[in-house]
Order: sequence, then structure tokens, then C-alpha cells
Amino acid sequence: MNILNDSKSLISIIILNYNSGNWLTECVNSLIKTNYKNYEIIVVDNLSIDSSHKICKEKFEQIILIENSENLGYCEGNNVGINEAKGDFLVILNPDTLVEPNWLDQLVTAYAKFGEGIYQPKIMATTDHNLILSTGNMVQLFGFGFSRGKGEKDMNQYESDQQISYASGTCLFTSTKIMKSLSGFDSFLFAYHDDLDLCWRAYLKEIKSYYVHSSVIYHPIEGYSFKWSKFKYFLMERNRQYCILTHYSRITIFKMLPSLILVDLAVTAFYLKKRLLLVKIKANFNSIKNLRKISKKYNEIQNSRKISDKKIIENFVDTIEVPSWVMDKNQNKFFNTFLKKYGKEVLDNSISIEVIKPVLPSSIISPISTSHTSSGVVTSFTRRTFMSCPKRFSSFTISFT
Repeated sequence: MNILNDSKSLISIIILNYNSGNWLTECVNSLIKTNYKNYEIIVVDNLSIDSSHKICKEKFEQIILIENSENLGYCEGNNVGINEAKGDFLVILNPDTLVEPNWLDQLVTAYAKFGEGIYQPKIMATTDHNLILSTGNMVQLFGFGFSRGKGEKDMNQYESDQQISYASGTCLFTSTKIMKSLSGFDSFLFAYHDDLDLCWRAYLKEIKSYYVHSSVIYHPIEGYSFKWSKFKYFLMERNRQYCILTHYSRITIFKMLPSLILVDLAVTAFYLKKRLLLVKIKANFNSIKNLRKISKKYNEIQNSRKISDKKIIENFVDTIEVPSWVMDKNQNKFFNTFLKKYGKEVLDNSISIEVIKPVLPSSIISPISTSHTSSGVVTSFTRRTFMSCPKRFSSFTISFT
């Protein structure tokens, strides 16, 4: 569907609220000044005790208010809104954001240009409109996500629409069709890296993410929720591990294993320096505790993927940008040198295994992607190995010349 040629297409703007105070009302107040007029605003409240959702509803009767009976977290809370949305397109928007009047028009224009995908605007600081918070989010190949350009002064250095690793959950725009094809956000994550997970899963299905420079919104330098709490550090590390273990094929993980172990030791040292060693240990044990859930999600993702890990990694980066209030300059430099060294070893190591012209029964293997190369057609398969323990899967590539 081309929404430029269909100005009546409804866009559902979903705002998840949890004790956001005056931010929510100010956010909706900026939304009603949006130039694109065919939209609905759905506020999903995660059992707030500050009455921010009720105050907002009293002031703006046109909003649709959904009150959850418990705090479902960012992921499942947004899924509630997605399931109630009537629009052909969706915006996931934080309650502490403010938007420019043409923000939605510009996202619509970019969608018409690039097609099916997941989009984010330029995100600037509320208190300093020249301070960048995100010009597209990037993934480091060991699963670290970060906001590109965060903390930089805007000197027009990001003035072009570009493909990115993933769109920020602060504000992302996509079609309802895409969001539902991905089954929304993964509720296991609860919060943090949820946007990374969503867009990584999307890219495995050849759905790309884009940064739209002409769409501008504003957000506090650090959001009102969680800030850099122990719980946030726990979720970010646990969810990073989850994404690696479910999104990369097991062959890729095996090839990366020495580097992954060394990176994990470096992360442990970072948590130790932050006096958060117990948080890191808790994250590790939580991943082990949920191995069955991780295995189930792995099978689900790998059986529906269309492109290889090698292709995915081409859209990743080998260093990260960490805010100074999280990691000082010297630590950041050392950590990035470390990541770059071991990331290069991964990139230099071929991801795929090639077998020429095998004959395998269809009951044992099933194709997950096909691509054309100079040497012929390359088809990726998932092979099921039957064992006495739960089913295990591995991926390999077969070249037909």
C-alpha cells in the first residue's frame, strides 16, 4: 500500500504510559498539532499510580485509553496497543516525547520512497534542540546496541535518509502488516533491546530499518523510566545474550564462541568496576534458567529467516558509542579497541559452510533462504538432528552450480 496515494490511510499512534506525569499530556498536546490528520492516539497505561493517564484523558477526550490491570512491561504493554489499533500503519511513541508538526508526513514520505520497512525520525534533546540523541540505532556484532550520534552537536552531519541496524523504540513507524508478521515485541524481554530484537528479526526476513533525517522529535537526554538503574543494567545484559542466542545460527555462535567468551569477560570487568557484579551474574543465570524458552524462540526465528548471518553482519558495526555518564573516555577507548580486535576475527572468519550438490531427504531438511551468486544459486537449509534430548537445529549452506 502506498500511503502517499491514499491520504485517508489511518495511522495508529501508540503511547505506553507508566507514571509519566506531565510528560504524557505534553506529548499528546504536541501530537494534535501534527499536519497529517488521519490518526488515532491509543494510550496504554501500565497501572500508573500518578493518574497521568486519567488527567490526559480528561483533557483530550479523543484519545483511546486502555488501562492494564498490571504492569506488563514495555513489550507486552505496546502489544496490547498494537492489537487494539485500527490503522494500516503504526507509530510506537514514548510518552516523554514532543514532535514537530511535519514529523509524521516525513515518515510517510520516506515509507513511500523505500517501501516496507521500520522507520525512525531524528531524535533531539528536549532541553537542547541542537543536541543529538539518535540518528538511527546501530548494532555491534556482539549484540550491543547504541544510538548513533548521541551527545553530538547537530552540524548537519546526518542529513540524509539511511539504512540503519534498527529503529529506536522511542519512536518507530511501520505498517501494521509488518508488525503483526513479526508477532509484535517479544514479551520475554520486558524492556530494553526490544527494538533491537524486533528489527533484527525483521531484517532476517529482509525487512530493513531506516533513519529519516527530516522527521524530528524531541526526548529527554535520559528517559523518565528506569534511567540507569540496576534493573536496566540487568535487562540490557540479559536481553543482549538472548538476542545473540536466538538470532545468530548455532554455527555462527560456534565460530564466534572464543570471541564471545572474551567479550563476556570484558563485560564482567565493566560490571565489576560499576559495582554491579551481582547484576551481571543474575543476568547470566537468568539466561541459563530460560534456556528452554531461548531454544524455542531460536527454532521459531531460524525456521523463518530468509538471509544469512553474513549478510546481517554487513549491516552491523565493530565498535560502540557509549555515553560518558555510563563509561568514561578511557574505558570506552579500551573497550572499543577490544571489540574491534575480536570483531575483526569474526568478520575474517567465513560464516557459511558450503556443501556441493548433496541429495538430502525433504523430511530432514527444509529451505530457509535462496540467493544468487556468481557461482550459482545458494540455498540455506535448516537441518534437524534427532536426539534423545530436545530437538536441536543447525544451519548450513548448499551451493548448486
